[in-house]
Amino acid sequence: MEEKVLTGRIYDIQGFSVQDGPGIRTTAFLKGCPLRCPWCHSPESQAFYPQLSWINMRCLGTEACDSRCIKACPKGAIELGDTRLDAKTMTDLQMVHVNRDICDNCGKCAEVCHPHALYICGEDYTVDQLVERLLQDRKFFKMGGGVTISGGECLCQVEFVVEVIKRLKEEGINIAIDTTGFAPWETVQKVLPYTDLFLYDLKHMDSEKHKQMVGVPNELILENAKKLAEVGAKMQIRIPVIPMFNNDEENIRKTAEFCKGLGDAVTVIQLLPYHNLGVTKYLRISDKPVAEATPPSDKQMQRLKSIMEEYGLPVTIH
Repeated sequence: MEEKVLTGRIYDIQGFSVQDGPGIRTTAFLKGCPLRCPWCHSPESQAFYPQLSWINMRCLGTEACDSRCIKACPKGAIELGDTRLDAKTMTDLQMVHVNRDICDNCGKCAEVCHPHALYICGEDYTVDQLVERLLQDRKFFKMGGGVTISGGECLCQVEFVVEVIKRLKEEGINIAIDTTGFAPWETVQKVLPYTDLFLYDLKHMDSEKHKQMVGVPNELILENAKKLAEVGAKMQIRIPVIPMFNNDEENIRKTAEFCKGLGDAVTVIQLLPYHNLGVTKYLRISDKPVAEATPPSDKQMQRLKSIMEEYGLPVTIH
C-alpha cells in the first residue's frame, strides 16, 4: 500500500514580514480556525476547505475573455453581475457574480481566469515543499529573523506543523508560532521543543463575553498561557483592541494583571488597534454583509498603553 504523504493547507506565504515576530521573517499562513472573530483581517483563514475568491478590480470584463469563467462553471454559479467603469477606457465592463448558494469551490472558473480575478484560496503543500519554500528566504533571517507559522489557527494542523518546524530547526532557523491558544495542551506540547517564541492572542478576560463574540470560551486559552509560562516558554502577547468589546479600562486592567502573572515569559505586549482593512476581503469570499466599527484613536490607544505600563509591563502599539 502506498504511504500517504503528510500535507498542510496554506492560504498565503509572506516574505519580508516585520510584524510577525522579531527581525525579518517569512510567515506561512495555514488555513482553518475554530474562532470566528468578526474583526478578522484574514477571513479566508477561517474555513478549512479551499475557497473560491473573487477580486472585482482584477477582472477585465466578460467581453475581453469571451465569458470563459461562466462557460467553465459546471454548476452555473458564475453569473453576470454589475458593471464597472474602466478607468483607462472610461467604458463599462461587464463583471461577473459568484452565486455562493450553488458554488462548490471546484475551481474550474479559476483555471480559465488569466488575470486571476477568480482564484482558489488554499493550497496543499507537502512538508518538503513548504520547507524548501521557506528556506529560500534564509538569507534575510541573519539579523535575528526567522520563520513564523501562523493561521487561522496553525495548531489545527499540528502534525504537519511539527514536521515543518522540526526540519527548520535542524537548519538553525528561529521559529515563532502565532496562535489563538485555543488548542489542547497536548497539542501545544508537540510544538514546544522546536519553538523559540509564541505570538499569543488575548482577546477578553471575561469568558462569556469571549464566547459571545468569537464563538469559544477563554478558559483553555488562559490555562495554556499559564502552562507555557511554567515550562519556560517565551510569549509575545498580542491584544487586538476592539471598540465596544475589550477596550474598556476594567478589561484592560484584568488583562494586565493576568500578563503580569506570567512573569518573565512575556517578552512584550502588543496592542493592535482595530482597522477595517479586512472588510474587502470578506467580499471576496462571501456576499454576507460585514459589521464595521470605528477604529480607536491614537489618544485612546495611548491611554490603554499607559494603563498596562502601570503594571510594569513592556507595551507597544502596532
